[in-house]
Amino acid sequence: MPTRRTFLTTAAALPAAFAQQGSFASRRPAAADRKFTSAAVEETISTVSKAIADPELAWLFSNCFPNTLDTTVRYSENGGQPDTFVITGDINAMWLRDSTAQVWPYLPLASRDPKLKSLLRGVIRRQAQCVQIDPYANAFNFGPTGSEWAKDLTTMKPELHERKWEIDSLCFPVRLAHAYWKSTGDASCFDAEWRKAAALTVKTFREQQRKTNRGPYKFQRSSPVASDTMPNGGYGNPARPVGLIYSGFRPSDDACVFPFLVPSNFFAAQSLTQLAEIHATVLSDSAFASECKAFAQEIREALAKYAVVEHSVHGRIYAYEVDGYGSRLLMDDANVPSLMSLPYINSVAPHDPVYLNTRKFILSSDNMFYYRGKAGAGLGGPHSGLDMIWPLGIIIQAITTEDSKEIAACLATLKSTHAGTGLMHESFHKDDPAKYTRKWFAWANTMFGELILKVHQTKPGLLRG
Repeated sequence: MPTRRTFLTTAAALPAAFAQQGSFASRRPAAADRKFTSAAVEETISTVSKAIADPELAWLFSNCFPNTLDTTVRYSENGGQPDTFVITGDINAMWLRDSTAQVWPYLPLASRDPKLKSLLRGVIRRQAQCVQIDPYANAFNFGPTGSEWAKDLTTMKPELHERKWEIDSLCFPVRLAHAYWKSTGDASCFDAEWRKAAALTVKTFREQQRKTNRGPYKFQRSSPVASDTMPNGGYGNPARPVGLIYSGFRPSDDACVFPFLVPSNFFAAQSLTQLAEIHATVLSDSAFASECKAFAQEIREALAKYAVVEHSVHGRIYAYEVDGYGSRLLMDDANVPSLMSLPYINSVAPHDPVYLNTRKFILSSDNMFYYRGKAGAGLGGPHSGLDMIWPLGIIIQAITTEDSKEIAACLATLKSTHAGTGLMHESFHKDDPAKYTRKWFAWANTMFGELILKVHQTKPGLLRG
């Protein structure tokens, strides 16, 4: 079984006949082989594709937007309730982060498609079950089947695929449940099991503030890849307890250098705010709502004090990681949550001056993981190696700007770097898009569809050519 650790693939360029004839063969599975079909999604594909003048861009959208439903979902009913297991693609496991991101663009369609609505409720239910199995795990098996990572030096269980503690793993399920409620008006997802998972989420966040001790979590792995394990007996590098939450790993699944991962702490504060709203307005639990609200404020105050640093070129910017002692890591990574994605996850305003300075830093040669080459320019990260640009980074860049020229440039790069596959990848080489990692990566595919939908709604002229 492949792991989330990347592997490099070389592909042929897009066949010239496709481009010359303007005819693109679908990269979707045959209808009978698709895991799930939504009438609302199919209608959206048809409507939006017709509004895209560029046939290759329309082809990419029609391949990518339904990829999660076509290839990665396992939907059933359990005790009369929906249950949806979502794999990432070429890894047969469900990440809490990826599964949320993969179904996220379908939320606006749920109210007019009962089947799709049930599938989304099933994801929420499955995520709540996963959190209760282990709030420190990032990825889960369909059942207690064991894992190739069973020998990791941590408290593994047969239901776990991997047990890397990432703050965002607990944030994404809150984001999905909150948005489902807001999109559909259906509060039935906030049942007793979901409430248990929410309480466990807050408890875990509290433990990882590490105010009085290091908490129950530690992790080590025998690996030649340094970022696959944590130092200091598996507890990671030290940090001063200042109110921020300690994260062992980034959303890339790479170990943090400094324990306070800034974008994930922003995300946690937003999740706590959403939990406060749900418990105050739906669940009539004012005490828990007040606790969540106060916790979110504590994190935001600590971020304002410790996460903003002075850059010699770009002025006041957000650091990527800090430790409360004054150490800081200035970079960004394409995986979400990232500093670039802060407005996307509703953690800062898009015109926040510190964010805008940070954005200029991210998209410059001052950021060690921003690459510019023959194939294009974009944000990468250490996970897949140097000089590898991530489509996720380009997509987030486009989603978080209102600049039409910047959006058009991002679309052009995404269109020219799929290496003839008709789908997005984890990353591609800055000088040669035929060298890429992960040929089946549903998060990137579905999020490309999300970008096209946003452009169709807000700047349709960019699609009309």
